[in-house]
Amino acid sequence: MSVTIYGIKNCDTMKKAFAWLSEHGVAHDFHDYKKSGIGAETLARWCATLGWEALVNRRGTTWRKLDPAAQAVASTEEAIALMAAHPSVIRRPVIETARGELLVGFEPERYAQALAAEEVRS
Repeated sequence: MSVTIYGIKNCDTMKKAFAWLSEHGVAHDFHDYKKSGIGAETLARWCATLGWEALVNRRGTTWRKLDPAAQAVASTEEAIALMAAHPSVIRRPVIETARGELLVGFEPERYAQALAAEEVRS
């Protein structure tokens, strides 16, 4: 089984995550949510596990370009609608392990701990 990494291919943080996964022999599938979108049901599952605040990137250019009304997210439902409409506002990467664990952002130490069982041994 492999992990799935969600994000946008050209993002610098994604490039670090791809490099880490490759260097550690972790088989992975890539879901580019800028090209393929992201389903509301996936976002709802992530929000139920992590909370929407952990998923919305309020520091990125996409967020800064949104009008204040769109930035006034006050509920999970509003956050899901915002992330579905503007996938670039989702923090990157989101990694879903074969066991269903979610990792958000690039944290090599956390990756090492959570993905040790996913590594491909030659």
